[in-house]
Amino acid sequence: MDKIINPNKSEWAQILKRPTQEVADIEQTVNQIFDEIRQKGDAAVAKYTELFDGFKMNELKASETEIKEAESQISDELKEAISLAKANIEKFHAAQRTSRVSVETTAGVTCWQEKKAIQKVGLYIPGGTAPLFSSILMLAIPANLAGCKEIVLCTPPGKDGKVNPAILYAAKLCGVTQIFKVGGIQAIGAMTFGTESVPQVYKIFGPGNQFVTVAKQLATKYQVAIDMPAGPSELLVYADDSADAAFVASDLLSQAEHGIDSQVILVSTSEKMIDAVSEEIEKQLADLPRQAIAEQAIGNSRLILVNSEEEAMELINEYGPEHFIICSENEDFFTDKVQNAGSVFIGNYTPESAGDYASGTNHTLPTNGYAKQYSGVNLDSFMKTITFQKIEAEGIMEIGPSIELLAEAEGLAAHKNAVSLRLKKLAK
Repeated sequence: MDKIINPNKSEWAQILKRPTQEVADIEQTVNQIFDEIRQKGDAAVAKYTELFDGFKMNELKASETEIKEAESQISDELKEAISLAKANIEKFHAAQRTSRVSVETTAGVTCWQEKKAIQKVGLYIPGGTAPLFSSILMLAIPANLAGCKEIVLCTPPGKDGKVNPAILYAAKLCGVTQIFKVGGIQAIGAMTFGTESVPQVYKIFGPGNQFVTVAKQLATKYQVAIDMPAGPSELLVYADDSADAAFVASDLLSQAEHGIDSQVILVSTSEKMIDAVSEEIEKQLADLPRQAIAEQAIGNSRLILVNSEEEAMELINEYGPEHFIICSENEDFFTDKVQNAGSVFIGNYTPESAGDYASGTNHTLPTNGYAKQYSGVNLDSFMKTITFQKIEAEGIMEIGPSIELLAEAEGLAAHKNAVSLRLKKLAK
């Protein structure tokens, strides 16, 4: 990891740059695949599944037999771990329910809002070198709690055409209604336009690589919403001398092993801590099964020494990390001052892995600086709010004259007339 000592503020943008490709480099590929899917449906999806995943797919949908067989392939210990995580995630997301908001703004004028579930949602679950079945818990559980009627899941198959059994098991357990063995750009395209097999959805959720992220963003051009631009994983840790260097190194590596385009950053006011963490990274890296991936991600990463906690916090808010770990004697300062972060982890015994799996919070979070304007996935992500209003005669008499004046001032005569006719009738 590059060690950077007391950088000038003018250097921050370059230091904090993410290791991502330019969107323009990817858009052309996405648009080409989208166009084919619109025209050829399943045939185009199967073509790109064979090209990218190395398997010729005759049937895109996972069969009931495959799903049932997956249950027997999962150990009882893993089932128990999934159940514990599921219970905590359900508990935290169920607590996010809110009641109807109703206000009488003027005598005879009642306004209220109610939340309704998005009827059709699509979940994208990465497969490949790390089948993220935990993401199913994070997405399907709140979708079910919200009341979504159709929950469609797409995940890439292996070269044998099979889906990791833990993905199938978790999907069934969490109420996914249909599972498709489709990954990458073609999965996002299939859920965007709909094919002979894959239903069109109203909103797409889930993490993915840069190609999936750009595909999701381009899907919004076709009246499909997305949760957020969630691309390669990232983690920033602030650690002072109260931190455990081994713990910090393990957290940094836990994100580095996600993929070669992941990024991890340590910010500290202690050069001693930075050096200790650097040594621990080298030590722990040697024992990782995904060492080659983590090493490349570490090449994108930084160890940054700053002069003060205030400067550290300013730099962290400028970066807007997906995951932010605070290991500091002055943790209240950081929790009070943080403005831009997807999810925050506090103290030496709060690893980021806990949020990834079983503490209860959601791990589908904004990356690439989008924590400055996006929230992570939550119960409301699967719902939309509809406003209602009911105006009685006394209410329109009270606010009607003001509406007439406002409409007239904007030159909208029909707007004014819609009120005037009612007022004239009431005046008789």
